[in-house]
Amino acid sequence: MSFFRQSRRPDLGTNIRVSFEFFPPKTEVMEERLWETVTRLAPLHPEFVSVTYGAGGSTRERTARTIKRILTETDVNAAAHLTCVDATKEEVDTVVREFAAMGVKRFVALRGDPAGGVGAHYKPTAGGYENGADLVAGLKAFADFDISVSAYPEKHPESPDFATDIDMLKRKVDNGATRAITQFFFENDLYERYVEKVRRAGIYIPILPGILPIHNFTQVTNFCSRAGTHIPGWLTERFDGLENDPQTHQLVASAVAAEQVLDLVERGVQDFHFYTMNRADLAFAICHLIGIRPGSAALEADLAGAAA
Repeated sequence: MSFFRQSRRPDLGTNIRVSFEFFPPKTEVMEERLWETVTRLAPLHPEFVSVTYGAGGSTRERTARTIKRILTETDVNAAAHLTCVDATKEEVDTVVREFAAMGVKRFVALRGDPAGGVGAHYKPTAGGYENGADLVAGLKAFADFDISVSAYPEKHPESPDFATDIDMLKRKVDNGATRAITQFFFENDLYERYVEKVRRAGIYIPILPGILPIHNFTQVTNFCSRAGTHIPGWLTERFDGLENDPQTHQLVASAVAAEQVLDLVERGVQDFHFYTMNRADLAFAICHLIGIRPGSAALEADLAGAAA
C-alpha cells in the first residue's frame, strides 16, 4: 500500500521558504570560509540571512562589515542581530541608525545572554532596553522594520514555566514582532506541541523551526547543555564512536538533519531557519532535498514576480 508523502511532491520547493544564520568572522581565515558559505547559499534565494551580534557590541564592527558586504555583493536580504546586554538605549539606537543607513530593514531582536554566559544572572543595563519585548518596541518606534524574535520549544532556561515564557513571546508580538525563530531542537514533537501552546495563547505570527545541522556532535552537546536543549538518547547513539571518523560523522549528520526537516515538512511546516555555523554543506544539501535549488523554475518565477 502506498501513502501520499508531502515531502516527495515535485513542486515542494515552490512552497518552502528558508533563511540562514551566520556569525561574524574573527579571523581572515574565518572570513574566507564565511564568504564561501554566503556565495554557496545565496543562489538559493533565502527569504533573509541574519548575522549575529555579541553582547555589548563585542562583534559590532565585524557584524556591520559582514552585513554591508552581503547587501552590496549579493541580492540577499540581510537581517542584523541586536541585543540588550551591556548597552544603553542610546548606544543601541546608534547601532540601529548605522544599520538603517546601510539599507538594513530587518532585525533579529534578542535580550541576549548575560555577560557571564548562559546560566549567569541577567540584570538589565541601567538606561538600556530591559528585554526582547522592550527592544522590539524601541525598533518599531524607530521605523517599521521587519523584526524576528526568539522562541523556545523547550522553554527558556530562565523561565519558571511555559506560561511565563509564552507571555513574553506575546509581549514581543504585541510590540510588533513579525516572526519568531525557535531555539534549535531535535525532537519534532516538542516543536509541534510548542506551536499548539502558542496558538492557544492567541499568537499567530510564523514560528520558524531553528534547525542546527550537527557538524560536530561534541560541540553541539556543549551548546545544548548551556541552552537547556534536550539531546535524545537515539541521537547520542547515532554519533557514538564517530569522534575520530569525520567522514562517517558527516554522512550521519546529513541523514539526521534530512530526517528532521522532511518530517517537519510532513507536518505542514513551510518555513525553516538554519543555524549554519558558517558552513554551507549540510544546509545546502537539505535545501536540495526539499526542492530549493539554484536556478530552478520555481525560483526564477518567484524572482520574476518580485521584480514585476
